[in-house]
Amino acid sequence: MSDRAGKPLRVALLGCGTVGAEVIRLLQEQRADFAARVGAPLEIAGIAVRRPQRRRDLDVDPALFTADAAGLVARDDIDIVVEVIGGIEPARSLILSAMSHGASVVTANKALLAEDGATLHDAADKHGVDLYFEASVAGAIPLLRPLRESLAGDTVHRVLGIVNGTTNYILTRMDETGAGFTEALDEATELGYAEADPSADIDAFDAAAKAAILAGLAFHTRVTISDVYREGIADVTAAAVSSAREMGCVVKLLAICERSADGRGVGVRVHPAMIPRSHPLAGVREAYNAVFIEAEAAGQLMFYGRGAGGAPTASAVLGDIVAVARNKVKNALGTGESAYAELEARPMGETRTRYHVSLDVADKAGVLAAVAQVFSKQDVSIQTVRQSGRGDDATLVIVTHSASDAALSATVEDLRALDIVRDVASVMRVEGEETA
Repeated sequence: MSDRAGKPLRVALLGCGTVGAEVIRLLQEQRADFAARVGAPLEIAGIAVRRPQRRRDLDVDPALFTADAAGLVARDDIDIVVEVIGGIEPARSLILSAMSHGASVVTANKALLAEDGATLHDAADKHGVDLYFEASVAGAIPLLRPLRESLAGDTVHRVLGIVNGTTNYILTRMDETGAGFTEALDEATELGYAEADPSADIDAFDAAAKAAILAGLAFHTRVTISDVYREGIADVTAAAVSSAREMGCVVKLLAICERSADGRGVGVRVHPAMIPRSHPLAGVREAYNAVFIEAEAAGQLMFYGRGAGGAPTASAVLGDIVAVARNKVKNALGTGESAYAELEARPMGETRTRYHVSLDVADKAGVLAAVAQVFSKQDVSIQTVRQSGRGDDATLVIVTHSASDAALSATVEDLRALDIVRDVASVMRVEGEETA
């Protein structure tokens, strides 16, 4: 035990929104328990906010609030800085300053980690401090530490997850009620699941950032958000959700991170996909998150729980605070970055996947043969075809076997050019095991 044992550890918070306020409340209410778990008391030394004079329903000294975040993190008496303000700047500069002054950092900032995590990890290593970020992905679900520590002796092949509660709620409602996207989004907004500006969620920026973080930990490789293929859910139609149901599938926004077949690359993508209702992720409803991991020795693992909200996210932040504080007491460091593998980020076109394609076509002889020829031209094998007619028009629903995404995308473009194809009504990838 170091000479720090029993001496108070001073914690500075950057931000006092929903998550920050919950962290403060729990630190105050459970201070005795935290002191016992850590081996030293945890003291709040300062809270950086934009409006220090604003009244808050918190049991803390109002004098702790300050608008001078830069001054707070530069203090030499701060042991741990907790960043819950989000965004790139000033969060990055504040974290780097805190580290340079000897403070370990706990952050929930997925956007910053996904864009410039390398800078943060390098600074933590340079200054001999901890960087913990469990709360950046999937809220209260203990996910990143198992990837970083528990599976450190295993080889992870694939990570497949639902990591955004807003989009999962919307797609759940579309599946359960037959509602269209706009109607389901309006409901999510009324219930507080969607922000006034929901673009970060529905356009999959949030999920893409989380996918980058997951891939980096799973494959011991630095992955940024620019390496992630991203496609949101705004174009998911009620008809596509209904078609999935008829196939025994459900539509989910999936974050998929997988090692390439040759073992030298990694593909990271976020997009809506149909998965069989028998898949464990298919039963994840409403605003819940779940992540499915496939590893060499451990086999298949799934982590499930609430992925957002003040209390769940605060739970993950507090877990990190306790871990970092224990390290401070012992004068030790936790597990740092592991990026030795340096796998190449592979483009989406190289990914092997399957497509569900719905076509509005002229209902006449030779149409199916012409469509099949387009698939054959790109060497894409058709698994199933379903046709329904309505007067002079017909709908063809085609599900392919596995092929490169580039070949499948080229097939769709060729289909759009056919005179007999009135419209490519929807295109969606299909995940899960193929059936013969």
